[in-house]
Amino acid sequence: MNKEPDKRIIRGLLKNEGKSQELLYKQFYSYGMSVCLRYTANRNDAVEVLNDSFMKVFTKIQQYDEQYAFKAWFRRILINTAINHNRSQLNNHHDLSLDEAAEISDKQGNIINELSYDELINLVQSLSPMYRTVFNLYVIEGYSHLEISELLGISEGASKSNLSRARMNLRELLKRDHEKRLARYER
Repeated sequence: MNKEPDKRIIRGLLKNEGKSQELLYKQFYSYGMSVCLRYTANRNDAVEVLNDSFMKVFTKIQQYDEQYAFKAWFRRILINTAINHNRSQLNNHHDLSLDEAAEISDKQGNIINELSYDELINLVQSLSPMYRTVFNLYVIEGYSHLEISELLGISEGASKSNLSRARMNLRELLKRDHEKRLARYER
């Protein structure tokens, strides 16, 4: 889908060429938006984070090492920018004990199959900023709880607790959505 940018684009970015910036923006807008939507509460915030991320790419392109995939470097910028964007809200995390954060089994296994991508994104966006961020970092990005705790300045236990609570909230939201769909279907 979004392959690596042409080396000419990278050289143009290093020279601060507007045309190269435009080409990169067009090539990676959709990819960047898909990442940003998962970390923000709404589309407007996602656009703001995405544009801030592109500005960082344009101003810090000299830090990019062409030995590595551009997409991975860009993803890291997107995630860090989203976390910084939500930083004030992230300080309102819930520090629960692990015993309090017990998993609830999901009895509605095929609810997710009924949802579109946009509906799933909306459910994730409805989580609190901390839950949404920890969920994305752990489930989607594959970060460990230790890495999340260092990145967000919380304890490992708080990371685990927030993940558990995010999952519980998502299950409840999925259950409610499923019940609404069934009620419509029965009418």
